[in-house]
Amino acid sequence: MSRVVRVGINGYGTIGKRVADAVIKQGDMELVGVVKVSPDYSALTALKKGIKLYTLSDRVSTFRDRGIEVAGTLEDLLSEVDVIIDATPAGYGAKYLNMYREYDVKAVFQGGEKADVAEVSFNSLCNYEEAQGKNTVRVVSCNTTGLLRLICSLNNAFGVRSVRAVIVRRGADPKEVKKGPINAIVLDKAGIPSHHGLDAKTVLPWLDILTVAVSVPTTLMHVHVVNLRLGHEVRVEDIVKVLKETPRIVLINSKRTSIRSTAELVELSRDLGRLRYDIPELVIWEDLIHADGDEVVLIQAVHQESIVIPENIDAIRALTGLASKWDSIRMTDESLGLLRGELIG
Repeated sequence: MSRVVRVGINGYGTIGKRVADAVIKQGDMELVGVVKVSPDYSALTALKKGIKLYTLSDRVSTFRDRGIEVAGTLEDLLSEVDVIIDATPAGYGAKYLNMYREYDVKAVFQGGEKADVAEVSFNSLCNYEEAQGKNTVRVVSCNTTGLLRLICSLNNAFGVRSVRAVIVRRGADPKEVKKGPINAIVLDKAGIPSHHGLDAKTVLPWLDILTVAVSVPTTLMHVHVVNLRLGHEVRVEDIVKVLKETPRIVLINSKRTSIRSTAELVELSRDLGRLRYDIPELVIWEDLIHADGDEVVLIQAVHQESIVIPENIDAIRALTGLASKWDSIRMTDESLGLLRGELIG
């Protein structure tokens, strides 16, 4: 009988609910339950999906006063699982680290946490093997995940000498109404460099990378303008061939499809019937790839709400020894319906 890993999720927001749906689709994993601190619509949604709800010990009565039954507390959930996915707001994961250790569960953290919260910062294509057998990993942020998929794909094929990138960030996620309407392009607080390149170096310490970032008034996706120096001269067709063969990367041709914006990418995802219009793949505009000697410039789009979900699933397998790198990537991508090659022909 094949092994099944029991998984719990602490946090059921943007990332937590997507990871929950993804875990349910894995044949080698069982979703035991999710932790919510507020008895709101997403708690009711989880119950409607048949997902067991847990909460903090001091919140049980709040849920029951709303008529929402919980299966137990966070501590109860930790006593039932092998792996906990920490999908709490940024900074909270570090506060839970000692509790996870106390209950002897392996933990997957998100990119909002500092790198030292875990033994390894993780990206499936770049360093899956490094996470195997560890107790804690941190899946890097959405923007860093997008950058690393590209960088490791091209590094394996040609070598990457340096990376310079401009990150055009969405101002807020679609449901983040507390941030209010904005009418500005806002410089990144960190200045130059932004944290994205530094985050990439927690996975690839040798990487020569510099990133700058601005936030713009949109909720849909991020866009990166990336300049890479490779190990030798390349042609555009060489780059295209490698990218089309790489899992979790898809190309889109703006001339053939007339898609030249993130809004149109989202509309295409809706038309393709994707849940929540998620695009877990990194999207690169094929006809905008420029190569000059060893220099490559391209433009890519990152759906911030869903791009890290496949990496969370792979991280579970790496921690628990369920599968090797390429077996895990294949199983994850097949179960989630991820594409490679072209988003649409």
